[in-house]
Amino acid sequence: MAAYEEKKNSCGTVCLKYLLFIFNLLFWLSGGTVITVGLWTLVDKSDYISLLSSSTYSFAAYILIAAGAVVMLTGILGCCATIKENKRLLIVFFVLLLLIFLLEITAGVLAYWYYHECFPFCHKLNDELRADLKETMVQKYQQPDQEHITRAVDKLQQDLKCCGSNSSADWQDGAWIHTVADRRLVPDSCCKTPTARCGVRDHPSNIYKVEGGCISKLEEFILQHLLILGAVGVGIAFLQILGMLFTCCLYQSLKEEPY
Repeated sequence: MAAYEEKKNSCGTVCLKYLLFIFNLLFWLSGGTVITVGLWTLVDKSDYISLLSSSTYSFAAYILIAAGAVVMLTGILGCCATIKENKRLLIVFFVLLLLIFLLEITAGVLAYWYYHECFPFCHKLNDELRADLKETMVQKYQQPDQEHITRAVDKLQQDLKCCGSNSSADWQDGAWIHTVADRRLVPDSCCKTPTARCGVRDHPSNIYKVEGGCISKLEEFILQHLLILGAVGVGIAFLQILGMLFTCCLYQSLKEEPY
């Protein structure tokens, strides 16, 4: 009977080790995914970020990268603790999982609150940010030594299907219209089908006419992604509950063994 119980406990421990190892592998991969998203934000969306005076969005990307690195390290620690059946490492792993869990829940709740509570009052970005974006777009577009701004503006208008900071009329107020416009009323990137000199006609059938301009589209883009990231964070956090349960069960199965 004692041999049967020992065998039963041994099988249970092995099953828990496999379950926890698989969880740690998935957890490690999720950390790599978070790092990839952070790097993608910095690289692919760096043009958008360069148009904004605020460093909040680039800072958020660095936070994502740092969080992904912590998750990957935690996953490696969990694998080591599981394979070695080290009770001290299991305790450290459990504490790290709990801390990450609490941080993810907090971030998800804040993202949810910001989207649903702040959005009605933050439908427009603050006046300073709007003015900065308009100044950047219409004064630096296609100007000497401002190729990165030109590229960023063209990408922003094409990707978000908008024209001008507040409206297409913004382009009448800047340096571009008086220097290199060449009778174009808006840049060619405002056109629904961009071709050379298509910006000479600013009719809604030809260019993007969006209420609130690119700034409203950019704000909408940011808020939507904030909501998605918050939802993903909460989802991953609840999956971590399984990891903590597996860790506790494995720890209990090893409690008779010495450290």
